Amino acid sequence: MTTTIAIILSIVIGYLLGSIPFALVIGKVFFKTDIRNFGSKNLGGGNAGRVLGKKAGLAVMTMDILKVTLAIFLASLFGQGELPMILAGLAAAAGHCFPLFAHFKGGKAVATMYGFLFGMGIFGGYGLILFIFPLLVFLLVLYIWKIIALASICSAVAITVFVFVTTGSVPMTVTLLIFTVLMIIRHKKNIQRMINHEENKISWM
Repeated sequence: MTTTIAIILSIVIGYLLGSIPFALVIGKVFFKTDIRNFGSKNLGGGNAGRVLGKKAGLAVMTMDILKVTLAIFLASLFGQGELPMILAGLAAAAGHCFPLFAHFKGGKAVATMYGFLFGMGIFGGYGLILFIFPLLVFLLVLYIWKIIALASICSAVAITVFVFVTTGSVPMTVTLLIFTVLMIIRHKKNIQRMINHEENKISWM
């Protein structure tokens, strides 16, 4: 298989896997609820948790993480190095935010970033620190400020800087910068509410 074919297949596989709207599937199958009509109307784990409950939210987040990890794993089988895996992860994130199977209205890329980090940590050879470090940052920020959007963005910024400093990998740094920018754009309403001190805070931590 040539590198070009591997790249094309990785992008297509990544986007299609990323487009699977697990929040919508779990909501309709198990709760007879379309979460696009409730809460933030976002097809992500956070809104699923608010609308359907913590267990449903956790299930959605887990599946959203794993769909990106699966895309990276499949890309790794092509044997063409790191680039197809990176592009598969980015395509999966694009599919999650703009899903083919849900009228191109999806989530905010948080779980998909963690899926990318988990996948590259295992199959890209970076180690699980790539996943664990931003998760710790996320939990710390969430514990202090109780705002999920803030914790998500801070964890994205932290892992981008961490990868640049510790690995010097330009492709990974640029990719994580793209994830960070994407998350900021997808959270623009949350950011405005934070500026206005109107963003909802969690009560379970």
